[in-house]
Amino acid sequence: MNIQNLSFLALVGVLSGCASAVVKDDHLVRKTELALGMERRTFTISDRVDEGLQTSYTVKTQAGKKFSCYVEGSFSFGTGSVVTDAICSELGKAAKSKNAGRAPCNALLKAARKC
Repeated sequence: MNIQNLSFLALVGVLSGCASAVVKDDHLVRKTELALGMERRTFTISDRVDEGLQTSYTVKTQAGKKFSCYVEGSFSFGTGSVVTDAICSELGKAAKSKNAGRAPCNALLKAARKC
């Protein structure tokens, strides 16, 4: 393998494996707006951590609520940078489930009106 091929492979590895090179602050703001259904002026983003393909961060709203969020980013020469939708959970709140303590609801249980 020649030096040009090795350089190209190294560049591809760096770009495809590092969220900090792909996920920009504006991505976080736009994806958070969609995830929380809030305008950018109503929240602030802090505590950004880039780990591999994932970027995690904290969101604080003007109303005082805090959310833990993350997105994943990658780069492809065909499509350019790709950032997933934000996944956010409100801090201090357990996930709500109307089937808590029961088996998960599926199509058969719904048809039998068991959930």
